[in-house]
Formats: sequence, structure tokens, C-alpha cells
Amino acid sequence: MDKTTDPDAQDLKDRLVAEAAELGFAKCRITRPDAIPKAAARLASFVAEGRHGQMGWMAERMGWRGDPTALWPAARSVIMLAEPYAPAHDPLEALQARDRGVVSVYAQGRDYHDPVKARLKRLGRWLIETVEKGGCRDRKTGKWVTLSSHSKNTTAAHAAKQEVSPEIKVFVDTAPVMEKPLAEAAGLGWQGKHTNLLARDLGNWFFLGAIFTTLDLPPDEPEGEHCGTCTACLDICPTKAFPAPFQLDARRCISYLTIEHHGPVDEALRPLMGNRIYGCDDCLAVCPWNKFAAAAREVKYAAREAEPPMLADLARLDDAGFRARFAGSAVKRIGRDRFVRNVLYAIGNSGDQSLAPVAADLTADPDAAVADAAAWAIARLLGKG
Repeated sequence: MDKTTDPDAQDLKDRLVAEAAELGFAKCRITRPDAIPKAAARLASFVAEGRHGQMGWMAERMGWRGDPTALWPAARSVIMLAEPYAPAHDPLEALQARDRGVVSVYAQGRDYHDPVKARLKRLGRWLIETVEKGGCRDRKTGKWVTLSSHSKNTTAAHAAKQEVSPEIKVFVDTAPVMEKPLAEAAGLGWQGKHTNLLARDLGNWFFLGAIFTTLDLPPDEPEGEHCGTCTACLDICPTKAFPAPFQLDARRCISYLTIEHHGPVDEALRPLMGNRIYGCDDCLAVCPWNKFAAAAREVKYAAREAEPPMLADLARLDDAGFRARFAGSAVKRIGRDRFVRNVLYAIGNSGDQSLAPVAADLTADPDAAVADAAAWAIARLLGKG
């Protein structure tokens, strides 16, 4: 422990890490809000080059996203947590069943936002209650001090300190927070050549959660990069979405194309999408560090269906059917039209001419992108596209 570290703050941190593990998090590390000074410039460059595609929200709040101290100036520490969701089987195997649709592993079960946020809130409440029972904030330094038992109830101790409850804010991928750079700064892992976070003891199958707090907690050392000469994640990308190691052009990424991109997808990219209908796991699945992947502890992340769904069944979904089938799933957020558009691209790539009538039923769909995808699928199946 650093000689300048407050022993009471270190004790609180140790207890916090233990409580996080008890709640089911695989890893808990701490950093400062100002620990990612290069993030703002990198984000600005990414947006300036147009690599964010149609994700306008990335540009709209760049000030907050690139600088956590601007998002919440009162925050003194950022608690970063890892929630594993490693699949039970190799997700690349499903790509061989061309008459079935492949959904990214993270979206095969319940939407992760709800269970992760619930766990973050429980940890945050524990932190506040623990501090309120045993500490107070120093007026001069702003640091939270855990009072010793012999002074906790004395009038002098309370007169010398200003008792103010700590505050927290929890984030799970729904706010202008750059979780991956913060997680790297906290020592959870590092951003690999595929730009996703990975760790030597977790692989890269895990969600990230963040708790911003006004508490001043001892930070951890950042994690160094351990990709070495490996380029497996870059080499496997079907659409060549990585212009260089550690760089991503979202406009070519299948995850972006199937989830964030609205309207027709570039015809040159459609054949490369294969039967991926929501997200893509290729670059994650081939990472050698996954030999250390932690098993998912949350049963809600388990796939709802034993086998990938049939494309023919998915193409026939109307809005009500889509909502019913994917209730509580991350898939639901893209809506029926974008989803069926993706299914039709997969049908066109299936090589199964028996699916042509299924696509034909959607050539007059009210959604222009769906109708366009249906016509493209038919032409491709019949060798005219």
C-alpha cells in the first residue's frame, strides 16, 4: 500500500471489493475521473473521421463522454466492475447453419442492463450505508474518514468533522461514459486490438458497470497491453472493420450495421454479414485470452433458445410478434423493421432457394428497407444479385 494512502480509505476499499465479489461481480477496480486524459482527443478524431456512422449520440455529448470530470464534477472516484457472460459453446459454430439466424451471445438471454444495474445499485447502497454507519467527511480535505470505535460517538469528533452522506451514480452503457478507457485505467484489463476490453484472468466475455462516487478511494494501477503479436481478432473480421490495430471503423462493423444502422446496408457489405442478424462475436470468440474466461454467474444471461432460430420463422414476425418474442431482450430495442431487414440479408446469404417465397412475401413491406432487403435476397438466391 502507498505510504500516502489513508488506512481507513484502504480498509473501506478492501471491504468494497469483497462485497462486489459477494454480489457476483468477477472483478472490481477503482480509478479517478481524470485518469483518461487522452480519451477526449481520440473520441474527437474518431467522430471527425466519420467512423461513428449514424451514431449521432456519440458526437452530441462528446464533452461529457470524453471527460468524466465534466459529466459529474463532484465525483472523486470511479468504481469499475466486470460481469462475466462467457458462452457455454463456441459461438462461431452457429455460423455454419445458414438457414438459422445468429444473435450475439450477450443478447441471447435477458437484457444485461437490468441485472447489472440492479447489482450496481445494491453495491452502491452497501457503500453508502457502510460509510454512514462508520464515517464522515473531513471539512478541509473532502476525504471520507472511517472513524475509530473509540471516537465514533464523541462530541469532539463530530464537531471536528462535517457529516455528509456520500453520493453515487451508476452507469451501464446508457450514458455518455467511456467505460472501456476507464476500466483500463482502473486495471480491469486493457483495450485489445479489436478495441474491446479483455483481461488475462477473464478473457473478453464480460460486461462493464461503473459507479461514480463522491468518496475519495485509493485508485488501482492501470493495466498494460498484452496482445503481443497476435492479430487473430483483426484477421477474422468478415468486413475488415479494423483500419489498424486498436482502431475500429464502425461503418463496416457487423454489430453496428445490424444494431445501430438504419435504412439499407451498403450492398457490398451485405454478403459479408452471413447469417448474423444481431451483432457479431467473431473478434471476441477468437481471442486466445478466452482460455481464462470466467463462467457467467447470472442465469439470466443463458440463451433462451437451445438452437439458433430459423430464418423463415423470424422473417414472418410482425411488430406484435417481434415484441412478444424478444420481450426483455436487448434485441427488442432495434425494432421489428430493422430486425427483419437483417433476417432478409441472412436469407439472401443462405443459398437456400426454398426461402425465396418467404422473402417474396415481404417485397411490399411498408418499411422501405425491409422491402429492399427482400428484393435483394430473392435476386441473390436466384443468382441475379
